[in-house]
Amino acid sequence: MKRCITLFFLQLAVALQPFAQGNKYPQLLECEMQSEILGCTKKYCIYLPAGYADDANSFPVLYLLHGLTDTHTAWRDKGNVQSIATELINDGKAREMIIVMPDAGTTYDGYFNSDCWRYEDFFFQEFIPHVESTYRIIPDRQHRAIAGLSMGGGGTTWYAINHSEMFSSAYAMSALMGLVNDSWITRDPDARRRVFMESAVANNNITAIENATKEKCAEIAKVRWFIDVGDDDFLFDNNMEFIKAMRTKRIPYQLRVREGGHTWQYWQQALYIALPFVSESFGK
Repeated sequence: MKRCITLFFLQLAVALQPFAQGNKYPQLLECEMQSEILGCTKKYCIYLPAGYADDANSFPVLYLLHGLTDTHTAWRDKGNVQSIATELINDGKAREMIIVMPDAGTTYDGYFNSDCWRYEDFFFQEFIPHVESTYRIIPDRQHRAIAGLSMGGGGTTWYAINHSEMFSSAYAMSALMGLVNDSWITRDPDARRRVFMESAVANNNITAIENATKEKCAEIAKVRWFIDVGDDDFLFDNNMEFIKAMRTKRIPYQLRVREGGHTWQYWQQALYIALPFVSESFGK
């Protein structure tokens, strides 16, 4: 009889284990949603902090964008985002926040709209509303930030320029700030890469700042800006062109040039600056 009771509780413990693990935070989950705009299912990763275990808590949100050739899993698998975020939060250097990592690397690449891929429309019309109605997020500008690396740094910058009312801060790492049109782009035999390159030409962040009106610059200046690029990064000059445009238009920004290149080691270290920076920008 005693053996039967012991076996029963062992079986019960095994059966309940997934539920017990499901209630433990912090967590980094992989989720999906259906997009009518893109006509497909889009996946994303989401980091939920320890405080999410309390149903009474709501949190600010950081949208964290990946680079070219990667997907929504890059910050999880290569960027060590869960460990770094948890460390900074536990040390009191970053605020408890939800971190959302969308996928802009399946089917076509890039965060911009193109004739065949309306990703920017998807992001603002479907993705943000889905995320912020599904999870306990404080859904206003003062509690929303955006950051990203390389292609995602360019997307971060484009979104913060053209949707400045949506974000309190923007942190661009090793960002592709824009491409200049060239005949080699239209001759590229890789259709997927050609779509991305053409969209990067059409959505040039440097040109967007240079052409911004005084009124538009005032709106852009409401975002707290941080540009982070390595001294050995092949996009260094591209970032300096963007800084020149920001200086000319007298838009405030922070610039950090650190030792390093276009690498995951650099971007992991960038998180130690980015998460405290966006935390300072979040409203109370």
